[in-house]
Amino acid sequence: MDGTDASASWTRFARSLVGAATLIGLTVIAIVGLIDPYGLRAAPDHPPGPIMDANQRLSYPQIARGGPFDAAVFGTSTARLLDPKALDEAFGVRFANLAVNAATPDEQIRLADLFFAHHPVRAVLFGLDATWCSADPPARTANAFPDWLYDAGTPWDLLRQVNLRSVTVAVQAGLARFGLARPRLRQDGYAVFTPPEDRYDPERARAHIRAGAADPTAPADPADAPMPALVRLDHLLGGVPSDAVKLLVFMPVHAAAQGAPGTALGRREAACKGRVAAIGARRGATVVDFRFASPLTRQDANYWDALHYRLPVAARIVADLKEAVATGADDPAGTYRVLAHP
Repeated sequence: MDGTDASASWTRFARSLVGAATLIGLTVIAIVGLIDPYGLRAAPDHPPGPIMDANQRLSYPQIARGGPFDAAVFGTSTARLLDPKALDEAFGVRFANLAVNAATPDEQIRLADLFFAHHPVRAVLFGLDATWCSADPPARTANAFPDWLYDAGTPWDLLRQVNLRSVTVAVQAGLARFGLARPRLRQDGYAVFTPPEDRYDPERARAHIRAGAADPTAPADPADAPMPALVRLDHLLGGVPSDAVKLLVFMPVHAAAQGAPGTALGRREAACKGRVAAIGARRGATVVDFRFASPLTRQDANYWDALHYRLPVAARIVADLKEAVATGADDPAGTYRVLAHP
């Protein structure tokens, strides 16, 4: 073979290689676009497919866009165990649970904005944690936040989601459609992320609770320092229909993780509760406080660690919220206090 033939052979090979790569790439894009693993086409009349990505920041936008929901839970892992089905029964609406592990207030508000833009809102529940009380709350955690999934959407979003992770998730979603794989989350966003109840170890739980205890000597923001996340929450609630059920709930972390009365952290938490109560009064929301030393939060057996309660406690919280909304009164057993009520 002379040089001319060799050059022609390499040219044909290169063209074939480029053609094959282009065909494979277009096929991958078509498959990902068809399966739509992150629900870019999701809408109230077009529910998303199986939820296969365990990263809630990637998975929840499709629930916020799609499905027959008119209510949602926002918060962190301390609100994740509130079962939407139980909330539906309690309040007569269709809840999605969109609480995200370690979500910052900014991330929760971004997700709420997306949900409000795509659904009629009849109820909303914010599970509040200490970051809402911070004078300088972080905008993001170490977990990557895909801003493009929370925006209005462009034709280029299809290409944005074409990567190894999304291809893997698309394949898993395709298998799930045929019953060959199990979705990571329910279509309403719910999943039990704590260990099975039959594996509960009281000694291990106590060790985790003590490890997560608040330091009573730790410095904290002054009680009168700004709380910018609450300003944003106030503004957000102003856009919720006046006849919707609005719940602002200080979640029941273990008493050991709370700011003790008289400490700098305790004074800051008390000031935060006062500001949330004022927001609730202004926006027609029920503000429920579980975050104080009570028969619930002092009992180690109710917790896996200092922040995360067990499944039976989650069911109890839903029942308590229903009662708080109905009566506007504190719990006679001392489990919760109602700080504001319409």
